[in-house]
Order: sequence, then C-alpha cells, then structure tokens
Amino acid sequence: MSEPVDWLPDGTPYSPRFGDRYHSENGGLTQARQVFLHGCGLPQAWAGQAQWRILETGFGFGLNFLVTWAAWRADPERCTLLHFVSTEAWPVGADDLLRATSAHPELAPLAQQLHAQWWGLLPGVHRLSFDAGRVLLTLYVGDTQAMLRQQALTVDAVYLDGFSPQRNPEIWDAHTLKAVARCCRRGTRLATWTIARAVRDALAQCGFEVTRMPGVPPKRDNLHATFNPRWEPRTAAPAHPEPDPLPPGDCIVIGAGVAGAACAASLARRGWRVQVLDRAGAPAAGASGLPAGVFAPHVSPDDSLLSRLSRSGVRATLAQARAVLSEGQDFGQTGVLERHATDKARNKALPATWAQGPGTDWSQPASEDTLRQARLPADTPANWHPHAGWLRPARLVAALLAQPGISWQGDCRVARLQRVDDTPDAAWQALDAEGHVLAQAPMVVIAAGADSRPLLVSHWPLQALRGQVSIGTYGPGAAPLAPFPLNGSGNLVPDFPLSDGPDAPRAWIMGSTFERGLTALPPTPAEQREAHAANHGKMQGLLPSAAERLLADFAAMAGPDAPAGGLRTWAAVRCTLHDRLPVVGPVDARALPGVWACTAMGARGLTLSILCGELLAARLQGEPLPLDAKLAKALGAERLAGV
Repeated sequence: MSEPVDWLPDGTPYSPRFGDRYHSENGGLTQARQVFLHGCGLPQAWAGQAQWRILETGFGFGLNFLVTWAAWRADPERCTLLHFVSTEAWPVGADDLLRATSAHPELAPLAQQLHAQWWGLLPGVHRLSFDAGRVLLTLYVGDTQAMLRQQALTVDAVYLDGFSPQRNPEIWDAHTLKAVARCCRRGTRLATWTIARAVRDALAQCGFEVTRMPGVPPKRDNLHATFNPRWEPRTAAPAHPEPDPLPPGDCIVIGAGVAGAACAASLARRGWRVQVLDRAGAPAAGASGLPAGVFAPHVSPDDSLLSRLSRSGVRATLAQARAVLSEGQDFGQTGVLERHATDKARNKALPATWAQGPGTDWSQPASEDTLRQARLPADTPANWHPHAGWLRPARLVAALLAQPGISWQGDCRVARLQRVDDTPDAAWQALDAEGHVLAQAPMVVIAAGADSRPLLVSHWPLQALRGQVSIGTYGPGAAPLAPFPLNGSGNLVPDFPLSDGPDAPRAWIMGSTFERGLTALPPTPAEQREAHAANHGKMQGLLPSAAERLLADFAAMAGPDAPAGGLRTWAAVRCTLHDRLPVVGPVDARALPGVWACTAMGARGLTLSILCGELLAARLQGEPLPLDAKLAKALGAERLAGV
C-alpha cells in the first residue's frame, strides 16, 4: 500500500504517520527554490559541467526535484547530465503525487511525466529517466541511513529535507548525517530549512562548515553548509578499486547489437564521441537480429538477485523504448503471461509481501480473465507481468545508433587490440586480422556478444550457445494466436509486424532452443527441422490452443521437402557466463587501462542491455549507479578474477 496522506482545508498534504505537513503552509515551491536550489548555489554552480549530482533526504511529493528539473531546463548553461538522488522510506501514491503539484501549473508538464513513471516502487533502488536520459532521478526507497550506507555515491549538492526533527528525529540524527557526509566530496554544498542546534552540531562534527542565512517565511533562518573537513576523510580500501572517473572523450565500441548500441548511446548522451565497429555489413546482424522478443521480469519467492536485476532492466528498457521507438510498431507494453509447470509453481511463487502494494505493479497471479483470454484453464499456474512486453531489437539498435555523437562502421572484424603509448594521450588501436588499424581511441568497450570471445578468451571463460526460433506469418484477416506474449518454457510473441508501415505483414515467433556446443551458422536443414519440432513442443506446453492450430504447419516442416512458403527458423549464437549474469566493467584495470566490456547477456539481452549500458557509463564517469550497488557488484568484471 502507498503511504496514506491527509489533505488539509488549505490544500496542504499532511502525514498521519509523522503528524506533520509535507511542506510549509506558505507552499513548498518557494522553499524548494530559495532554500534548496539557491541555497546550494544553483543553477550557477552546474554551469558548463559534464554532470551535477544532487542528494535529497526525503522525496515527499517531489517538489524539490520538479523545481530543480525546471531550473535545469530553463538554464542555457546547464550541465550535460543532471543526477537527482533522493531517499524515501514511505512513497506516496501516484494520484496524491499528482494532486500535490496541481497548485503549481508551471510544473504540471513535468509532474505528469513523473506521475507516468511512479509505479512499482518496492524497497531498493529505482532509476527514472527524463528528457532523453539527461535528467536522471534515482530513488532510494528505504531508510535514509541504511540506503546511503549501502550505495556507492558521491554528490555535489545536498538538499537536507524531511519532516521536523521533533517529528522524525531519525533522519536528522548524527548517524544519518554521517552517512550523508560519506557521500560528499570536499566542497559539496548543503542546504536545509532547519536551524536546530543538534543538527548544526552534528553537521559540524561530520566536517561541514555551517552558516546561518536569512530564511524563507515563516522561518527566520536557514542553514547553508559546505563539506570541508579539517581532516582527510578515510575510506576502507576496496579489494578492486574503481578506476578514476574519465571525462568525455573518444571511445570505440566493438559490437553493433543491443548491448553495443546501448553503451554507445549512454556514452554519447554524456558527451563522448563514439565510433561503433561491427564485423557485419549492417547493425543488429547477430543475436540482436531476432525479429521480435520478450522483455519481462524474473520472479522468485525470495526475490533473488536475478529477480531484482530484471526489474531494473525492464524499467530501463521500457523507458528507452518509449523515448526512441513507436509503440505498436516497434514495441508494445502489452503485458506478458508467464506460465509455469505445476511441479515448478513453487519456484515461481511471488514474494509473500507482494499480496498488495507496489509489487503487484510488477507481477501478480494471473486472473481468470487473463487466462481465459489466452484460452487456458482457470487453474493454470501463471503470473501476469503488466509492464512487460515485446520489442523488435533491430529497430531499437537503429534508433540508438542514430543518436548524435555516434558513428557506425560495418565490415570491421576486430581481431585484436594494441596499446599505443607514443601519442600525447595513450590510446588503443583496433586491428583487423592483417594488422590494419580500424580505429583508435583511449577508451574501448567490447560489447560484441559471442564475437567478444576472441578478444576476451584469455581473461574470462565466455561460452557460446546457439538458439533457433520458429517464425510464421498470418494470412489476411487471421486472428493472432494470443492477445499478448507468453513465456515460461520458451516464449511466444503472437503478433508483431515484419516490416514498417501500416500494411506490413504480421507474424508470430516461438522459441528458443538452447543448443550447447553448437555455433555454426546457418544450421543445417536437419538441425532446422529439429528446432521446429522442439519449438512446437515448447508451444504445446505454453499455449496448447496455438500448438493445435499450427499442428499442420509444423508437421509440414518435419520432412526434407518442406514447403517454400512455410515456417522458417532464425538462428544466432548467444554469449553467456557460468553464472548466467552479464559482465559490465573494466576487463583488467591495471594491465588493460581503458578497456571495458559489456557482454554475456545470454537470453536476457532485451531485458538487461539498456540497463547495462547505463551502468557502464555511470561507473566510467563516477555517477550514481542506476541500480542497487550489490547488483552492480554482481555484474562487475571483478567477480571473474581468477575464474
């Protein structure tokens, strides 16, 4: 359940939990501008910067964020990227969020965008993206002190907000303020509306230089502070130190699939000049050439690492698709029905705490009506994922590579990398098999899927895994096999366009096989027949009505004389690791400085690639991470040391 809110006669929101107003009775807008934005020297302080990182304690209704976003939009000297990180233990409901901003018409367009993404806020880290990914709101849902201690964060400004110290002392106590101080660099500015002596003393003890300033009525004074401790802050030395953040420059991305395009777009958005190389003559020629696929969250009773990771991935994929693709033509948030075998239903049960509240925004037991639409029995064990859907990967790749700052070059098979130290700035050269230089830059990202293996074979045990799907087209007026995609043992996209335009033929796609140890492309005719049989078997377990309807079509493919206009297969080779997780980070920070990787997406490329591209860019530039630090660590290349 979302946090209950009472509305006072003057329209001010009131918290029954804390017995306090959410903002001043004179309105939160003036406080947001005068106390926090101007109190931290903004917008002047971010002028001309590559990024600016703000931490807020207590998101509330988001007025401070909306005012800061509006100021960023209005400033021609604004920073390239605005990060706004906010903690919130008790998120309000989406409707209350929108109601609270109704008194400020100038913020209405921004509030509507925030409202549209205000869903599924389970405890943890959530990244919301606005203005083509240049304004990034990262919500830490949970106790402020605990969340700040768990995450890796350095900020340039702090909005110290929250209910009054008398009503909510925990968010103002010395332990929480110490956690805030750990997120600051020397020179970070802090602003708050309270002048409570305990708060002033605690800030001073944490290394802040504190100053009283004239306040915003009805407050006589406010506090400004600058982090400038008389000592040198110490932190525990990590086992694998993060490379020093790099300013935007030139970068080579090897691979023009979804992962490579995602990395290129994330870097270009931050001001990098990116050259994408690929062995094929067109982008998305490998596994990302899949005609259509499913993106969906993973579920588990204990809300496992993969489950939490997949939710972050779905949110990132959906936000990127909405920003650059056409819904209905290139992708669809149709929802996905996940069916599971009766003997495995326990492993696919939802966490017990999801009976109501934000968890149901992500996944819920399938209703009888949903099962009826899929022509499945009412007692079929299944989950419904409302924010999942289908996507055409090649369309996403094309849209990402079309972003400013990216150039693409095909027919470039990179055989090896060579370090060049005799230039003013040390650089890497990408060489072909004959030793010809294909490109040169100080930074290289290997994101070539299965083609990453030759470049990384001496570092990581990447594995190749071929897969085949079955594809069929609909005749004029034919009804789709189902009203939405299904997954479980295999997945089915029942209706998508094969090309662009309103008259494009419609098709379905079912798969995929997992053929370990096989990498040859294309598969032999016999292997294709075996794939059709395997995919039909998966369809029988997933959607029996569709399997029965297509029985003759699949049967026609069983013999050596398959009809020319019948079903067809599509095959590609995936790249995976032993733990079935992607790898994102520096390959070897000491031996190969400037060489990073984003690969091994396995069968979850559509769900995870966009998120991994953002993670790579964030780590590279010292930004707030787009997901929980524990999840980022689980994806890090450092985990493979010694494997």
